[in-house]
Amino acid sequence: MPQEYTAIEMLSKLVSFETISSESNLDMIMFIKDYLNSYQIESHLVFNDHKTKANLFAQIGPNIEGGVLVSGHTDVVPVKGQKWRTNPFKVTETNNRLFGRGTCDMKGFNALILAAVPTLIKAKLTKPIQIALSYDEEIGCLGAPRMIQRIQEILPKAAAVIVGEPTNMQIVDGHKTSVGIKTHVKGFEVHSSLMHTGVSAVMNASKLVTWLGEETEKNKAIQPEKEDIKFDPPFSTLHVGTITGGTAGNITAKDCMFSLDIRCLPREDSQTWIEKYKNYVSLVEREMKAINQNTEIKVEVAHIVPGLKPEINCFAEQLVRGITRKNGTQKVSYGTEAGQFQKAGYSTIICGPGSIKQAHQPNEYIEMSQLYEGEKFVSELIKSIC
Repeated sequence: MPQEYTAIEMLSKLVSFETISSESNLDMIMFIKDYLNSYQIESHLVFNDHKTKANLFAQIGPNIEGGVLVSGHTDVVPVKGQKWRTNPFKVTETNNRLFGRGTCDMKGFNALILAAVPTLIKAKLTKPIQIALSYDEEIGCLGAPRMIQRIQEILPKAAAVIVGEPTNMQIVDGHKTSVGIKTHVKGFEVHSSLMHTGVSAVMNASKLVTWLGEETEKNKAIQPEKEDIKFDPPFSTLHVGTITGGTAGNITAKDCMFSLDIRCLPREDSQTWIEKYKNYVSLVEREMKAINQNTEIKVEVAHIVPGLKPEINCFAEQLVRGITRKNGTQKVSYGTEAGQFQKAGYSTIICGPGSIKQAHQPNEYIEMSQLYEGEKFVSELIKSIC
C-alpha cells in the first residue's frame, strides 16, 4: 500500500531535505518521484546543465486541456550566519507555529499538494491537476523556464496556474520584474600616495552604487500611477546587495565586484533600466580609460524574471476567488515564476499559505492556521474540477 501523509507529516519530510539553492535538490526530487510512482503517477524530470538539480512535473486526471497547474519551488535560502533556536531542517511545533527552513517559503504549499495526492487519485476529476516543482527559484527563477517549455511539449495546456508562494492565502495578481546584474570594475593598482596615476576599482564602483541610489530616490519622488499604488514600495528600486574588492588601504583597488538587484514595476520595460545602467557604466568607464586604457567595467545580466501583470477577465483569478470567497487582490514586490508562466501564455495568479514576512528569516515558521486554511483551499480546488 502506498504511504499516506498528513500535510504536517509531508511538510516535515520536505523540510528534512537541505535543498539550499547552492546545493542539489535531487534527494527531495527523487523522494517525490518515488512517492508519486507509488500511486502510479508518472513524473517528468527536467535537469539543469550539470545534472545536479531537477524540476519535476506530473499530471493527475484526464489528459485534456483546461485543467489547473499548481506550482512551487523546491529550493530554500541558506541558514548559515543566522541564529536559529531549533534545528532548521527539522520541523518543530511551538505555540501553533511550525518552525523550519522552508515551512513558509514554500514547502508548506508543496506539502499540501503532495499530501492531497491520495484524494486526487480517488476524486472523479473532470479536468487534470498538474503539479510543477522547480529548482533555483531563490536565485533568479532559473529552473522554471526550461520546465515550462517541457510542460508545454508534453502536457495539455492548463486553463489556470496557481503559484503557491506565501500570501496569507490572499490573491495576488501582480508582482515586480526582477533583474539581477553582476558588475566587475577592473582598475589599475598604484601606491595610494600616487592615486592620481592609478584607477581605483572601488572608488569607481562607488560612483555606480551612488548613481543607483540616486535613481531609486528619483523614482520615489514620482507620484505613483493608480495601478502601482498596491505595490510596496509603489516605485522601481535599484539595490546593491553585496560588494567586494581591494587589496590594502594603501593600494588603489585593482578589482571591485558587486551584485545589483533591480525590482521594476511590471508596466515598465526592464530592458530600459538595463540600458540606462549600462549607459552610465560607459560614462564611468571612459573616465577610467582616460587614465589607463587597460581598465574596464564588465556588466553581466544574470537573470531577468518577468513581472506578473493583472489580467483582464483572468480565469485563474476567477477560479481562486470562487474558492476563497475573497474579492480583493494584492500586489507584491518580490518575484516568482508566476511571471514566467504568464509570459508563456498561462492565466496565472499567486495564492498560498504563510506570510512573506517570515520568509528567509532565522526561525522561519508557518502558522498552523495558515496550513489548515491551505488544506481547505486544496480541498475546494479539487471539488471545483470534479
